[in-house]
Amino acid sequence: MKKILFIISLLAICTGLNAQTTKKDVRPEVLIETTMGNIRVELYNETPLHRDNFLKLIREHHYYDSLLFHRVIPDFMIQGGDPYSKNAPKGAVLGDHSLDYKIPAEICLPQIFHKRGALAAAREPDEVNPKRESSSTQFYIVYGKKQDEKGLQRGRDNLHKLFGDSIKMTKEMEEQYTTVGGTPHLDGGYTVFGQVTEGMDVVDRIQHVECDANNRPLEDVRIIKATILRDLPGMEKKPKKVVRRVAKKTIKRR
Repeated sequence: MKKILFIISLLAICTGLNAQTTKKDVRPEVLIETTMGNIRVELYNETPLHRDNFLKLIREHHYYDSLLFHRVIPDFMIQGGDPYSKNAPKGAVLGDHSLDYKIPAEICLPQIFHKRGALAAAREPDEVNPKRESSSTQFYIVYGKKQDEKGLQRGRDNLHKLFGDSIKMTKEMEEQYTTVGGTPHLDGGYTVFGQVTEGMDVVDRIQHVECDANNRPLEDVRIIKATILRDLPGMEKKPKKVVRRVAKKTIKRR
């Protein structure tokens, strides 16, 4: 099986808020305009490596403009960011490519988790990426159905497998997962670095489109343009550059 999946390295675990961030810090915001509507996201200052990378790709390279949401699974998530998707013919299998670098994991449990609307980084699986570093470009937005006790327990079991008793599912997490929705079994495995603030109705529409056997929409769902609505202080007038390098890698999914 192919494609980038989400997960993150256990090497950069954040079990509390970053010491350099406070609740008063303004979070950067990005508008993702798609052929099915607009999605607005805010980026977490608690995950600065992922935040800065995402902003740089948009600010300096207009990287996501014209790329597809190439992988869509109902009641789960929508995924984009493969550079090969820009000019991909109908039916082509996508999801195997990113730029030729990775991002160290930044896990901030239990404060930041896979609730509905979470923006997270995709990655290669453990067997080829034991440090669980994130893809440089591919991301996913969680939809995730409302969870029952079985779904919650799957998430608890996964946390115990990864962290023992050091990190446990909180009451807040349980409430979000059962009343709003999300994907608790991904917690601790993937870096969540942002959250949808507007446009979950658009995510909902996208995750219901008809797809082929590889979860690619039969009719292309394209990112028309990604724009920074609120940048980091002092970064608003940085010069624009062109991305030239694309890594030719095969990315697996579990």
